[in-house]
Amino acid sequence: MDRWTEIELFVRVAETGSLSRAAEALQLSNAAASRHLAALEARLGARLVERNTRRLFLTDTGREFHSRARTIVADLRDAEAAVNATALNPTGVLRVTASLSFAMHHVAPLLREYTQRYPNVQVHLEAANRYMDIIDNNIDVAIRNRESEPDSNITIRRMAETRRMLTASPGYLARCGTPRSLEELQRHKLLIYTHSNNPNELRFTKGGVSSTVSVKGLLESNDGQILRAAALDGLGILVQPTYIVYEDIVAGRLVPVLDDWDLPRLTINLAYPSRKHLSAKVRTFIDFMVEHFAKMDYERKWTSRMGL
Repeated sequence: MDRWTEIELFVRVAETGSLSRAAEALQLSNAAASRHLAALEARLGARLVERNTRRLFLTDTGREFHSRARTIVADLRDAEAAVNATALNPTGVLRVTASLSFAMHHVAPLLREYTQRYPNVQVHLEAANRYMDIIDNNIDVAIRNRESEPDSNITIRRMAETRRMLTASPGYLARCGTPRSLEELQRHKLLIYTHSNNPNELRFTKGGVSSTVSVKGLLESNDGQILRAAALDGLGILVQPTYIVYEDIVAGRLVPVLDDWDLPRLTINLAYPSRKHLSAKVRTFIDFMVEHFAKMDYERKWTSRMGL
């Protein structure tokens, strides 16, 4: 660092013809600037600058050294400017993965705004209902519903918490009735997501009371959108996170069932490789998603009770 400061100071002295102006440009005291210049001359074993009562000028050796040093300084300034420009205007391919449901509802609708902000970023969105290995698959950001990663080289950033809910279409409830207890629920047709933990057991809590209900699905699938479509068609009672069914509930297409009971909640997180300096494309996407979730107040919406 001292060696670089010495060279940059010397170039500034040559450019301004003044040690004090060079010191001011580098935010050094005049005494510190004099020490740096003396150290440079001592290390090179040559006098670079001469002074008299009226002015400061370069020696022949100083002029030769300056012709080389100014190129080095200019190249470094250009490199720093390029990095700063990239940070302000990220580029490259951004590889993102999420479940199909989350990608459809909460990533794809945001891409127009994100790419308008950062037009030089190309987004590759990989929809996968199984967790992909981030490192092996060269993933930049994964959106997941687990609070920890087995790989310590992965950083987790929390975005929101969400309930899991039972919902059904008004048509199904009119035809088959609305269950009023967990015992009645077992007589209904359920739509089960097979990638959830213990999909054929539903663990409910209410007021400190816990109860586990064994269920068998009329339809089981590894994709939430298939199950949602079946629920909208009146096939049965859906078990899914609120972030998938929230808009359907608000619009009246689906109705909450046994909403006074709670299923285990999920945390929605961003997972990405741990690095001291994140690339601009990764940093901007993470900040964009966190900012959007806060603005939309999703955690409050997705953890509130929506009916009884």
